[in-house]
Amino acid sequence: MNFDNIWCWLIPLLIGAICALLGYLWGKGKSKSIDNSADLKALEAKNAQLKADLDACNKKLTAVPAPTPKTATPAASITAVPAIAFDAGAAKAAFGKRVKQDDLKVVEGIGPKIEGLFHNFEIKTWKALSETEVSKCQEVLDSGGERYRIHNPASWPIQAKMAYEGKWKELAKWQDEHKGGKL
Repeated sequence: MNFDNIWCWLIPLLIGAICALLGYLWGKGKSKSIDNSADLKALEAKNAQLKADLDACNKKLTAVPAPTPKTATPAASITAVPAIAFDAGAAKAAFGKRVKQDDLKVVEGIGPKIEGLFHNFEIKTWKALSETEVSKCQEVLDSGGERYRIHNPASWPIQAKMAYEGKWKELAKWQDEHKGGKL
């Protein structure tokens, strides 16, 4: 062992240790503690108020009497709501291509595979899609697996309603104004 070279190792180590200690002390001296207790108390009070409001709403909801069953109406007096007639010419004029009745692919964002998923859930018409909750549309997409989760079905019932009601110009304009059919 050569002790002549020990100072070549010892001096840098001592200088490094001193610098580390000074850096620690300097950083600790500059740090300030933040007191968020006032904000925390305000948020806890707001949370308590919101819980009280929720409890009050739930009590009102349970206090509402159950609806009375309606009397049965004779079958002869029930009138069916007439279906809206499909106008293929108006659809073609608005979109510039032939449109088949109840083709879900008219809705921007729905392609052949997603249309098949909706058919699996017995949603086969524009009317049925227009009456479907967005959460149900998301459930249909989720049934197809990971690759369909990127789609946003928020506007699909709205678009389907326009198609069902024969509002072709409005639907085409809406799809032009909204990028990718997104709201």
